[in-house]
Amino acid sequence: MTFDEILTQYEPMISACIRKLHIYKNHELYKQAGRIALWKAWVRYDETRGDFAPYAYRFMYGAILDELKRERNFEETINPMEDEKLSFLLEQVLIRHIQNEDLGLALENLTLNERQLLLWIFVEGISLQQAAIRAGISIPGIKKRRERMLKKLREDMKQK
Repeated sequence: MTFDEILTQYEPMISACIRKLHIYKNHELYKQAGRIALWKAWVRYDETRGDFAPYAYRFMYGAILDELKRERNFEETINPMEDEKLSFLLEQVLIRHIQNEDLGLALENLTLNERQLLLWIFVEGISLQQAAIRAGISIPGIKKRRERMLKKLREDMKQK
């Protein structure tokens, strides 16, 4: 069999691995990782060691899982850089509007938890992981809170 035939036959298995790992975005990235793993399995396969399907599945599942870990590590290192940019921008806004009552009013409209998060991330400069630990929630939960807080501040500042 040629690799194209193998790929056609095992493409649904790649999709099954993606579903099993609950991947809901960047499907093409993970499908490509699965295709590469399938090719490596096809090249390395030894008929004397058993059936190809379970061997290929383990190869593809592992490769997609590795790609998922790489992507997660990438996001964790990139997001602090984005936080630094946001921190810098917030400092610039604070400097420019230090005497602007509108900003003070916008900050007062934040809840205690939102103000606390604002201080942790933008004043103290702690990481999202540290903020998540302090708040007792997950990193995605902190990201959502941060986005909602920043959106709320932007909307309040636009209204003033």
